[in-house]
Amino acid sequence: MTSGNPGRPGRAPDLPDRVSPTAVISRSALRLNLRAVLSTQPDAAIDVRADGWGHGLGFVAQTALESGVRALIVDEEGRRELDGVVPAAVLVSGSPSAIGDPVYGLSAGFIPVLSLRGRVLSLKELKTGEAVSYGYTFRTPRDTVIALVTGGYAQGVLRALGNAVTVRIAGERHPIVGRVAMDVCVVDVGPRPRVRRGDEVTFFDDSPEGPAVAEWAAAGGLTPAEIACAVGLRNHREYVA
Repeated sequence: MTSGNPGRPGRAPDLPDRVSPTAVISRSALRLNLRAVLSTQPDAAIDVRADGWGHGLGFVAQTALESGVRALIVDEEGRRELDGVVPAAVLVSGSPSAIGDPVYGLSAGFIPVLSLRGRVLSLKELKTGEAVSYGYTFRTPRDTVIALVTGGYAQGVLRALGNAVTVRIAGERHPIVGRVAMDVCVVDVGPRPRVRRGDEVTFFDDSPEGPAVAEWAAAGGLTPAEIACAVGLRNHREYVA
């Protein structure tokens, strides 16, 4: 486990201990992607710079070596961290053919390794025409309920995502509305929501229901790789099978 920005202090008694988002990282997805890459490029050099693209350098390096990878592209910080942990001959400073996107599931046909999940902190009823968040970039077109959700630009939830993308809560997609704040964002969950305080919020994952990280890339002007790095480096990580 690693810890990133802890978000705002304090929590409600019925919420989990951690109310900042969690970057959930799948071991099986990484292994499958590595296996697919190595099946066609057995000598592939895997890019693990920027702390394994935000997935955790130690975790990615170990999984890659177990999968048969012969070369890891590292930055100076990564070289220091892995010194004495993996064979020095495996660590390479740079390569024009370094492979990253498919390994981390950011290319078509591969499985996303990282997903981002938050929590509903509170719910509030709004009347038609009431404004949301600072700057009032969104006014409700009808009576509705909004959810205050963990995760803001300090945790990699881009400010450009306000009024542009959706999240998944209780099996349904709902839009982020208004400006994304530092540690939280606002989601319009509709006039008769199934959403409850404490519910898990999926910002993006690999499920068919989505959302997918590509939606963030289209709305925010960053590449999926840049988004994965930002999210992975700024949030608590949880590794799953």
